[in-house]
Amino acid sequence: MTVIEVERLVREFKVHGEAQGSFRLLKRLFSQGGSRKRVVDEVSFSIEKGEFIGYIGPNGAGKSTTIKMLSGVLVPTSGSVRVMGLQPHKQRKEHAKHIGVVFGQRTQLWWDLPLKDSFYLLSKIYNIPQDRYNHNMAMFSDILDLDSFLHTPVRQLSLGQRMRGDIAASLLHDPQVLFLDEPTIGLDLLAKEKIQDFLKTINREKQITILLTTHNLDDIEKLCRRVLFIDHGKVLFDGSSLEMIRAFGDKKYVVVESSGWSPDRWRGPIPDKVEPNELWFGVEDDAEIAPMIRQLSDLLPIHNLTVREPRIEDIIKELYKKTSSGAEPEKRIESLSN
Repeated sequence: MTVIEVERLVREFKVHGEAQGSFRLLKRLFSQGGSRKRVVDEVSFSIEKGEFIGYIGPNGAGKSTTIKMLSGVLVPTSGSVRVMGLQPHKQRKEHAKHIGVVFGQRTQLWWDLPLKDSFYLLSKIYNIPQDRYNHNMAMFSDILDLDSFLHTPVRQLSLGQRMRGDIAASLLHDPQVLFLDEPTIGLDLLAKEKIQDFLKTINREKQITILLTTHNLDDIEKLCRRVLFIDHGKVLFDGSSLEMIRAFGDKKYVVVESSGWSPDRWRGPIPDKVEPNELWFGVEDDAEIAPMIRQLSDLLPIHNLTVREPRIEDIIKELYKKTSSGAEPEKRIESLSN
């Protein structure tokens, strides 16, 4: 079952030039001039029920703008978007019943109320039946360990506690789709792991469709079976994490632990990375490894040698480097496939 359908989605914003003079704020407010900046540029994709999608890309790529259009906060400039068969910006009330949204830098909780009271108010807003509310609260409290701070005012919660509260609040009404925008930003390791475990559980047990934007590559590796990579408003890759590794991770790394490295005496391939007592050589063909090791052993003592497969973290970093080159979108896409 297709849950989200996006077709040639565009969102533009008007950008004003810097006004001069004493009344520059009024001039900017009433000015008819300025240019239009396209933040999302004819994006198309579809998502099936129960998928867990990582929506990734550099800052300013258009990720959060896409989430806001999918959740009905922003109106598309052109193109179409449907979530559960509804147009988010036209059928907002009905749409809100089917989705949960968490923005890492925002909260839907009441700042001065205890966390439990925020949950109670949300249950009344969504008309959640009491038995379903009790069941969800028991499940969320158990997995997210909420009991210890349910009676604490939201303003006194740590960032990790507030994020756990926000994620639980977004799921109280049993939405079929969950949009997460940087939910683990700034969290410590333990809080991050609790949220990751919880998201895996509700995706598996409740078959909730999840679209996650993140810069945390650990989230992508542990949670997302499919990745959408966006840059300059365009989707440049859509496939599984494994496909991304196969497509862009053809380079292995030979990691040599040694001492006495001297680049002036070395006539072989240049190391990709030089760390204290460690040399990283990128190789695309296994046949390159043996002759390189023979050359190195003639030059310096080798204490240890490992061959490392590419990690998703390394691949995404390479994608970021390639897409930040400033080339035209078509040329960037070509560069990603080469």
